[in-house]
Amino acid sequence: MLTQCPNCQQSLHFTDEQISRLEQALSQLVSGKLLTMKCPLCREAIALDKSGMPPQAPGKRVQPPQPPNLDWLQTGLFQGEEKVEDVPMALVLHPPGEQRTRIGEALEAVGYQVFPADTVTDALERMRFANFSCVVFDPKMEGGLHQASFHTFMRHLSMDRRRYIFYILIGATLHTLYNLEALAYSANLTVNTADLPHLDIILRKAIPAYEELFGPFLEELNAYGKR
Repeated sequence: MLTQCPNCQQSLHFTDEQISRLEQALSQLVSGKLLTMKCPLCREAIALDKSGMPPQAPGKRVQPPQPPNLDWLQTGLFQGEEKVEDVPMALVLHPPGEQRTRIGEALEAVGYQVFPADTVTDALERMRFANFSCVVFDPKMEGGLHQASFHTFMRHLSMDRRRYIFYILIGATLHTLYNLEALAYSANLTVNTADLPHLDIILRKAIPAYEELFGPFLEELNAYGKR
């Protein structure tokens, strides 16, 4: 039952008789219709639904932007770009096979030295002894992203290492070059497996954009002796 006027915000007090009459009127109210009464204090109209409360205004849900249009991939745009410099090593945690071979070839095409890993244990061991500039992970290695221990490791990696790693997630449910999705998953790039034939082009677009955004910040950190 209504206890406060939605207009003047003052408390409302009804007698037993008034409550009884109000409940009777509400019980006869057709679903979807409103009962109108006046506030005894400010005299403004109050609309009530069948529950005896003012109807709730529908909340405004913020819609995220759509994944980017990838038609340009078919045109071969960015194929003539130079190789990305100063990114010597890439770790690829992906099941062996044609897709991993294709990933390795794309990474080599933009200047990476590729090190494949067959298991999470192998990948973690390699990361103990080397500073990789790029890490590629397919969550199906561990049955999905939300239960993947390697993804948890990457998310909890200390920032003095993480900020220097271009972390790529590859999967059938991911959206290629969808920055909002990558941000939500604490990654730098997401790629749908269907777009792997164009991975080298995707990297030529994504890596320079990443370096343009974060390069000056990393340079300042280096200038102050921080990683």
